[in-house]
Amino acid sequence: MPAPLIKICGINSMAAMDAAIAARADFIGLVFFAKSPRHVEPAFAAQLAAYAAGRVGVVGLLVDPEPDFLASVIATVGLDHIQLHGRENPAQVAAIAAHHGISVWKAIGVKSRDDVAAADAFAGAATRVLFDAKPPAGADLPGGNGLRIDWSVLKGVRPALPWMLAGGLDPDNVAEAIAVTGAPAVDVSSGVESAPGVKDAGRIAAFCAAARG
Repeated sequence: MPAPLIKICGINSMAAMDAAIAARADFIGLVFFAKSPRHVEPAFAAQLAAYAAGRVGVVGLLVDPEPDFLASVIATVGLDHIQLHGRENPAQVAAIAAHHGISVWKAIGVKSRDDVAAADAFAGAATRVLFDAKPPAGADLPGGNGLRIDWSVLKGVRPALPWMLAGGLDPDNVAEAIAVTGAPAVDVSSGVESAPGVKDAGRIAAFCAAARG
């Protein structure tokens, strides 16, 4: 089995970016969601993306974005992909991808096997789905809550499009998560932080080593 792709999400400083690049992450995520402790303003995100260009894939995370805000972010920041983390449906995802000419990833909250099956509706619209833990009712954040999916729900799944596992992963459990689910790609945010929104270079390095190990 090839080594899984690795995404370090919620990068919001040059130090965190350096740590992700040094650990040979495949992607970094920039969060454009004001309620998140990992939120970055587009102007600074553009600097981070320019610095990362050619060394690591740059993913912009948005939640049910207003069309004007989405267009502004795409115009300002050099993104390779956008990740939609709200209630966007397959038709909306397809329209955004076509209108902006950009690869779109779609995050899907997973609690049961039915949630996993729902991902197939995005085939032909999204280029990748990201399975994250369903947030609790009333949560401010759609992801980045440190909650874990029941990995057994994903055992043996073969979605119709490439997929990535997120939700409560950290350096101590990522190897087991990959072994149980067969995930071809993994995403981490809070699991490599020393405090909400503060990335830890040692934890980023340990996560990447464990995921590949």
